[in-house]
Amino acid sequence: MTGASGTPCPWPDFSPGEHGTPPPDLRRRHASAPLEKVTLPSGDEVVMLVRYEDVVAALTSPESSRRLAGPGLPRMVRGPGIDDVPGVLINLDPPEHTRYRLIMSGVFSRSRVERWRTSTARIAHELIDGFTGEFDVVADYALRLSSRVICHIIGVPGERRDQFHEWTGAFLSTSQASAEARQAGYGAFLGYIAELVGAHRAEPGDDLIDLLIQARDQEDRLTEDELVNTVFMLLAAGHETLTTMISRGVYRLLLVRERYDDLVTDPGLVEPAVEELLRFDGPGSYGLLRLATGDITVESGVIPGGHVVLPNPYAADHDPSVFPDPGRFDVRRFTSAETTPHLAFGHGPHYCLGANLARMELQESLRALVERLPNLRPAIPLSEVKWTADGNHRPIRLPLAPH
Repeated sequence: MTGASGTPCPWPDFSPGEHGTPPPDLRRRHASAPLEKVTLPSGDEVVMLVRYEDVVAALTSPESSRRLAGPGLPRMVRGPGIDDVPGVLINLDPPEHTRYRLIMSGVFSRSRVERWRTSTARIAHELIDGFTGEFDVVADYALRLSSRVICHIIGVPGERRDQFHEWTGAFLSTSQASAEARQAGYGAFLGYIAELVGAHRAEPGDDLIDLLIQARDQEDRLTEDELVNTVFMLLAAGHETLTTMISRGVYRLLLVRERYDDLVTDPGLVEPAVEELLRFDGPGSYGLLRLATGDITVESGVIPGGHVVLPNPYAADHDPSVFPDPGRFDVRRFTSAETTPHLAFGHGPHYCLGANLARMELQESLRALVERLPNLRPAIPLSEVKWTADGNHRPIRLPLAPH
């Protein structure tokens, strides 16, 4: 599958609409084609689930497996991808997955994550201190903030941040990097993480790696390989995803000026605005492939055993039967306790362990902007903003004027 330029598309043939809005074809799929096939970047075809209840059923079914490295199975991309990494939490099924989650359940609890809120806010304010004139919110704020925060939390030295960004970019499941580049980046990445874990064992501190080393379920601890794989997933997912969500969040708030002004006037709207951002612009592209190890019944039909499908949380979060007027970005949507939870972090056994951390980081990144820069405005017409062609679809540059 190729895009308009003839280069391989980094997402299924379900490309986003203008301004990063939902694909134009989504409304038809919701209404009349909820189990229609989609072509993956690899060229393989699988059924894509788009309705909220169907996606929830597929993500929670005990017959839904993430073991997708077998020969002949459909692939998201050609060459090595995230589905090929053994031992990574998102690729494990019970009972291995259950054990892993039990050991780490307390590391990412809301109370544990709060320990990093102050430092995250401090980093955000330090970056804003330097904005005396026009700045690019992507390069000057989102990328720097996400890099500094994740490296601070994990305990990565500052001089390795640029290298970490290269590694994470090369190994994303939807990366357009060559298979050789992804494989080389993966090996170098894991090698350094192993060194980092060893350094923390030799000189313990209170970073996230230290918490992972100490984590246990009764007498059970993570093995060395499991520790390395966990840190790999945190860095690979956390850095790029936070950059994307901050960039898209600022764009979304400024696209309709009243949205940003609402947060300036009422900072208490930051938390529900983040939830709406996650629903509307959820991270993780269009989801992860699942193998049905047996028949899976969903509202719209049956997924036969042996078939690989793509449950699409992004599409589910735009299901009009669950979220009224889903194409409208409403910073007050999640102020009601009756609003259905979004699926930006997944659902069921594979619900994202880092959800509390991601929420906190997004809250503090946006809170700092509305507190410090109440008159923030685009420096160019938003219609002229160019978007990336990779799976983390976001503005390439978003020049802003602080005053």
